[in-house]
Amino acid sequence: MGLAVARLLAEAGTPVLVFEKETAVARHQTGHNSGVVHAGIYYAPGSAKALMCRRGVELLSAYCADRGLPWDARGKLVVARNDLETIRLREIERRSAANGVPGVRWLEAAGIAELEPEVTGQAALFSPTTAIVDYPAITRSFAADVTAAGGQVLTGTAVTGVRHRGDDGVQVVTSGQAHRLSRLIVCAGLQSDLVARSAGDEAAPEIVPFRGEYLRLRPHARERVRHLIYPVPDPAYPFLGVHVTPRVDGEVDLGPNAVLALAREGYRRRDVSAAQLSRLVRSAAFRRLARQNWRAGVREMHGSLSRRAFLAEVRTYLPWLKLADVVPAPAGVRAQAVDLDGSLVDDFRIHRIGAVTTVRNAPSPAATASMAIAEHIVAELPPAPGTRR
Repeated sequence: MGLAVARLLAEAGTPVLVFEKETAVARHQTGHNSGVVHAGIYYAPGSAKALMCRRGVELLSAYCADRGLPWDARGKLVVARNDLETIRLREIERRSAANGVPGVRWLEAAGIAELEPEVTGQAALFSPTTAIVDYPAITRSFAADVTAAGGQVLTGTAVTGVRHRGDDGVQVVTSGQAHRLSRLIVCAGLQSDLVARSAGDEAAPEIVPFRGEYLRLRPHARERVRHLIYPVPDPAYPFLGVHVTPRVDGEVDLGPNAVLALAREGYRRRDVSAAQLSRLVRSAAFRRLARQNWRAGVREMHGSLSRRAFLAEVRTYLPWLKLADVVPAPAGVRAQAVDLDGSLVDDFRIHRIGAVTTVRNAPSPAATASMAIAEHIVAELPPAPGTRR
């Protein structure tokens, strides 16, 4: 998202510096997500997610077409497995209509069988415009656009401090070097709360990292699924459940679950950070979150430790799936924002402190909406020092 913002500014003639602590872009959330371009069926009408997702689809599809980047409008089925989920699915149908998502239609069991003969469900919503893309390739293209327009993308450059300079903007410190900037936009993902606080923003929301683990279908099983297949999400839970996602490289992934990560970039169970453990122990927000959601946490941990339990969830709509059909796949880590009362922040959240704009929560569909979020941030930027609006 930071590069989407930088691209807009650079192409408008604004001198731009991008600080990236890794040696290449898209090393974390962008490079570990499921590659889905969400159509906007889930989100509360009028919310930032709903509005920016729909605008983001429009912008991103045009960008991929212009740059020759993959765009596969594979389509998605959201499958209800029982009466309660069928009722919840009607609410998703209502939201998709309110959000202007094109082509969405209701399917009974026979309709599911026509589209996906090996998927079992009581009812489903079919979203034909849901697509899959290569987000790392899109991010690299954004970076190339920034440099082509005269901006700089400084990889291997971690931000270690931010100082406000009143009417002179801000000073950003990186590895002992100071950079004087008129304005700063913080899009730091898994580190967003830490960098935002260093820039003078409030403590909340805090980022609690959740590792999303995946399995991958073996080659012999890939052709048994044609579309993206999602369960009906539980409205009390912020994640969309274990789903089946074809990828642009031909692989098909199952997942993710959502287990607490013990490091901000904890892609493996053995990744443990003493600093992150200390933050969790001291965090009242995390303690409240744990009290409110411990049952769900136990269930997710069971699925993490037992591949049979993980598959049991998917087998509720892919009953043919067996252990022999899957292998492990790379995991991702979600930057979940948590408010002081322990509630999970659902919508996008962007703050401003003087010359600094901080993106404090940008969960899915943030990749889909990235170009729309960039438009919003640029439109709301404070004027540079010495200029008038």
